[in-house]
Amino acid sequence: MNIIGLNAFHGDSSACLFVEGRMIAAAEEERFRRIKHWAGFPSESIRFCLAQADLSLSDIDVIAINTDPKAARWKKVGFVLSGQSSMALVKEKVLVRRKRKSIDEFLREAFPGQRFSGQVDYVEHHLAHFASAYSVSPFEQASIISVDGFGDFASAATGVGHGANLKLEHRVYFPHSLGIFYQAMTQYLGFYHYGDEYKVMGLAPYGEPVYAAEMDRILQHTRDGLFTLDLNYFLHHKQPIGYEWDGGSPQVSRLYAPPLESLLGTAREKGQEITQFHRDLARSVQDAYERAFFHMLNHMHDQHQLDAVTVAGGCGMNSVANGKIHLRTPYTQVYVQSAAGDAGGAIGAAVVAGQRHGVSTRFHMAHSYWGPSFDASEIKQLLGDHASELAAAQCEVQHDLDASVLADRVSDAIIEGKVIGWFQGAMEWGPRALGNRSILGDPRRADMKDILNLKIKRRESFRPFAPSVLREHVADWFESDADVPFMMKVFQIKADQQSKVPAITHVDGSGRLQTVSKAQNAAYHQLIEAFFNKTQVPMLLNTSFNENEPVVCTPSEALDCFLRTNMDVLVLGSQLITRKP
Repeated sequence: MNIIGLNAFHGDSSACLFVEGRMIAAAEEERFRRIKHWAGFPSESIRFCLAQADLSLSDIDVIAINTDPKAARWKKVGFVLSGQSSMALVKEKVLVRRKRKSIDEFLREAFPGQRFSGQVDYVEHHLAHFASAYSVSPFEQASIISVDGFGDFASAATGVGHGANLKLEHRVYFPHSLGIFYQAMTQYLGFYHYGDEYKVMGLAPYGEPVYAAEMDRILQHTRDGLFTLDLNYFLHHKQPIGYEWDGGSPQVSRLYAPPLESLLGTAREKGQEITQFHRDLARSVQDAYERAFFHMLNHMHDQHQLDAVTVAGGCGMNSVANGKIHLRTPYTQVYVQSAAGDAGGAIGAAVVAGQRHGVSTRFHMAHSYWGPSFDASEIKQLLGDHASELAAAQCEVQHDLDASVLADRVSDAIIEGKVIGWFQGAMEWGPRALGNRSILGDPRRADMKDILNLKIKRRESFRPFAPSVLREHVADWFESDADVPFMMKVFQIKADQQSKVPAITHVDGSGRLQTVSKAQNAAYHQLIEAFFNKTQVPMLLNTSFNENEPVVCTPSEALDCFLRTNMDVLVLGSQLITRKP
């Protein structure tokens, strides 16, 4: 059975393909459209997935989407009858529901001449999140938590997985939402782009949680292990906020209400100076989120008495909180897949659909490399086509280098303080660059953050860069020791090691690490190992290969980014391009 899973008509649109219960490919639409968090119908991701298996739409038995318009029907009716919502909000929801029923129309438009005669399966949003986390985890049984903005009228769910069985036990329904809380406070702090919550996480360590009392007025815990919002501080339940899109970059209207400014003062405007008030508030927001999150987890552990937990939903991207789960709860094993947010719901939808049709789809997703890849002949053809541009940029090109030679030369360049574009194999699934579409630097250099921001990234100075660490050396450098293949956890760096790696040590002594093993990524492991053999530091600074755009997908995009920035070295597979001094 061939199943395509979708996250569609929402930010981070994506698609994946399962053939007889085995995942073949997965990718986010933004990588093909070149618009961050692209929303709408993921036709290019579907096209890529089909090509990977040499299939056409007529070969697909089921298309599964991570939403069910029938979910929580009576909850929706009750909310409308309560009089809390406006007619504009109700109209928006009706239009969205109609759009999600027209998948056949989108397929006909995107794939003229191909006929889809299979079945469309609708999978409730948080059930898809459950499957996207637990069903690809290494655990035979585990607690499951899904937390996000909203999906199918719910913002969070807790439950458990045993074998192939998933059980949703508790939900938090609209309009209460941890995701809305965090996003509204992100907007209040002057970060208005969809997905800017990571900036608040980066800013938080510069402050103290001095506004905990104010946060407790906004966000309260309940005795059943869940939470509620004081809705006086929010607008999302009263008017449309634009969470659904026909295509393009997601835009979300203001979520916080005037009483929030009465409580905290005037909101920060975009571009306005960041003061200590903003730093302290960011820390207070992160602290409030963590307390609510751990409240849910601890209550869930009391019920299940299990060692393992899997985390999904947009809030599952909160790597700071994820890194503290083993410290603040009894859970000792934590799994968060590389696309924990809505993009990952495509996998969950496909898994659930497979189970409905009698196909087992449990497997351990140990790596994230499910996207497009390119062979050496394609790369050499590209370099030949751009030979004149490379010559004009004073670049030297070396072809078909042996892997050990490549690792030796690139590690030398990193030690010299050069910035490396590292493009290898299949593109990563999820938002993190994990060694196949990465920009690399020397973590020992205190000035490396400034170098990267000056040459390429041009981003806020308070945002940290991440370390990619040889798995076998994690315990020597970090206070916690665990597999973190997807850069989804933040751990404290040991106090006596922090001064050795200032470029990846955040202001609070933490690092959002990625563990790298030879089995998961042999080429990346070999490069880090070469650097370690020369420096006794088993890690590299790793940031995404992009410049205010989605992470590069193709060699052409990587070359373009290299040429328009001040990157020093570009590696495309076994081809080495060096910019002469």
